[in-house]
Amino acid sequence: MTLLCADIGNSHTVIGLVEDGVVLDHWRVASDERRTADEWAVLVGGLLRESTVGDRVAGVAVCATVPAVLHEWRDMLARQHGDVPRVIVEPGVRTGVPVLMDNPREVGADRVVNALAAATLYDGPAVVVDFGTATTFDVVSPRGEYVGGAIAPGIDISLEALGRRGAQLRKVELLRPRSVIAKNTVEALQSGMVFGFASMVDGIAARMIAALGVPPADVHVVATGGLAPVVVDECVAFTDHQPWLTLLGLELVFERNRP
Repeated sequence: MTLLCADIGNSHTVIGLVEDGVVLDHWRVASDERRTADEWAVLVGGLLRESTVGDRVAGVAVCATVPAVLHEWRDMLARQHGDVPRVIVEPGVRTGVPVLMDNPREVGADRVVNALAAATLYDGPAVVVDFGTATTFDVVSPRGEYVGGAIAPGIDISLEALGRRGAQLRKVELLRPRSVIAKNTVEALQSGMVFGFASMVDGIAARMIAALGVPPADVHVVATGGLAPVVVDECVAFTDHQPWLTLLGLELVFERNRP
């Protein structure tokens, strides 16, 4: 069964066609809160027509962190894909992941989906680092439980904030500089972003693994998210890079809730 999966994030929406654990096609578009259901229908319809497997969609799975966009997606799906089963990840949807938080409803749907995908794909304790608008850390216990995490500013918004608040600074392209010891302002900003975030990730991941109380060699540290390629090669903590972790998790949730 080919699924239309959508991960609606604060900045971008990742749309993919997934079948049996394989992402057949994928697109990344802006999560514009002003975009109406009709506009989403035109956009998604055009992407599906562009794909060689777009006519095989037999189900839909969606998770979202932006309520306004999710509202328009509900309307769009009811009108454009009303004849196929669909699952929207929200309270009451079965994920198979116990969420051991003070208030489980506070945890973003995408973070629970990532935890499910990590627990299933890597079969053991894991730390998932998702590089998006925020840089989120999610911890999965050896029993497949979501036990908590951390949230830090995202790479892009950190760079944007420096450009806005620094009188002689500006936003630069996110690339690895020639050296951690920069010789100009552009590379100084790149050094701070790339190596600074890499060091933060390595430090937080090490602390989380220690807090889990399991041998570090048993823990998979998984990078995902649109900005992961900026720093993943500079980190020593990562054991895996899975850019489509959320889409694969959405397929797993759909299978657990197939109407």
